[in-house]
Amino acid sequence: MIETIWFLVVGGVLIFMGLASSTFKRLPISTAMCYLAIGFAMGPDAANLLTLDLTADATVLRRITEVAMLVSLFAIGLRLRVPPTDRLWFLPVRLGLVAMMLTVAALTLFSVYALGLSWGPALLLAAMLAPTDPVLAHDVQVEAPGDIDLLRFSLTGEGGLNDGIALPFALLGIAICRFETTPGEALHWNFALLAVWGIAGALASGWLLGALSVRLVAYLRTRHGEALGPEGFYALGLIALSYGVAELLHTYAFLAVFAAGLAMRRVEQKTSGGKSARETVGKIDADDVGAAAADPARAHAFMAERVHGFTIELERIAEVAIMLIVGAVLATMWRDLFTWQAGALIVALFFVLRPAAVEASLIGSDAAGPQRRLMSWFGIRGVGSFYYLLYALEHAPHDVAAPLVPLVVATIAASVIVHGITATPLMNRYQRARKDA
Repeated sequence: MIETIWFLVVGGVLIFMGLASSTFKRLPISTAMCYLAIGFAMGPDAANLLTLDLTADATVLRRITEVAMLVSLFAIGLRLRVPPTDRLWFLPVRLGLVAMMLTVAALTLFSVYALGLSWGPALLLAAMLAPTDPVLAHDVQVEAPGDIDLLRFSLTGEGGLNDGIALPFALLGIAICRFETTPGEALHWNFALLAVWGIAGALASGWLLGALSVRLVAYLRTRHGEALGPEGFYALGLIALSYGVAELLHTYAFLAVFAAGLAMRRVEQKTSGGKSARETVGKIDADDVGAAAADPARAHAFMAERVHGFTIELERIAEVAIMLIVGAVLATMWRDLFTWQAGALIVALFFVLRPAAVEASLIGSDAAGPQRRLMSWFGIRGVGSFYYLLYALEHAPHDVAAPLVPLVVATIAASVIVHGITATPLMNRYQRARKDA
C-alpha cells in the first residue's frame, strides 16, 4: 500500500508542477518552495511517507545530492556562452572567489563571537553556508545560452564557481575540529598549495575533457557518419568522466564538471561563428535528425543544444528530489529551528554579511547600483549547503557536526522561502528598468 501511495504522490507532483510551471513564472512563488512544502507534508509529522535520519543516511543522501549538484553545474557551464577571456567573467570570478572567501571569514568570526562556537565548527558552518546555490536559482540565472545580462551572468557564474571553491574550507574546518588546531596553525603553505592545485587542476582537466570529447564526437559524426547515439549518454558520460579524473588528480570535482560544460559550449561558439546555437542548428524535421548531427556546419551546435536540453530536464528532476528530501528533514526537526542562534545567523547572513562581502568584492567593477544590490540579495542557499552539511556529518566528529544541522537546515529553508518570494517581483522590476533605460 505504501508503494502505491508513493507512485500516486510522485506522479501527481510531477504532473501538477509540469502543468503549473508557466503559472509560477508570474507569481512570487518558486517551484522549490512547493517541493519543500510537499516534502514537509510527506514527513513524519504529517503523512509519514518519508522519514530520514541525516546521521544514519548521510552517505546515501550525500551521493544523491552530489549527483544533483554535478548535473546542475554541467548545465550551468553549458548556459554560459562567453569566451573565457571576455571581461564579463571578471564579475563572476570576483563573486565566486573573493566574495565567497570574504563570506567565509565574516561568517566564521560571527559564529565565534556572536553564536559562541569554537573555531573549528565556526569555519565548518561558514564553509557550508558561504557558497550560493546552482540548482534553485532559476529566476536569477541566465535564461538561455548567449544571455549576457551582467546580473544574470554574474549570479550564474558565481553559482558555478563557489560550490567547488568551498570544499577546501570545509576540509580545513573538519581538520581543525579533528586535531583541535587553530585556523592560524592550519592555514600554512600546504593548505594554500593544495587549494590552488585543486582549483586550477579541476578547471584544466574539466576543460580539456569537455573540449576533446565534443570534438571527437563531432569528428566521428561528420567524417565517418559514426557516434550518432543519444546525446544524453554523452552528457552523463562526460559528467562522470570529468568527476572521476578530478578525483584521481585530487582536485575539486565540482569545478571540473562545471569547466567541462563551459568547454563544450565554447567549442560550439567557435564553430558557430556569429550565430547563436539555435540559429546554427535551424529547424530540423524528424527525418533529418541524423543529417543534422553529421552536418559539419551544424554538428557542434546540434550536440551542444541536445545535451543542454537533456541536462536541463535532469536538473529539474534533481530539484524535485532534493527539495522533497530537505522538506522531509525539515519536518523531523522544525521544532528545533526556532532558536535565537538560527534567527541571528539568517539575519546576519542575508542582510549584513553577504551584502558586505559582495560590495567589497565589486569595488571598481562595472556593475551599476541596482545590479550590486540584487547580487547582494540573491545569495541563495540550498542544495550546495545541504551537500556540505551531509559531507560534514560523514567526515567530521559527530559532536561537532550534529549541532550545526538545525542552523544549516533553518538557513536553507529561510532562503528557499524568502528568496523564492522575492525573485519574481524583483527580477521583473529589474527587467522593466532595463527596458526603460
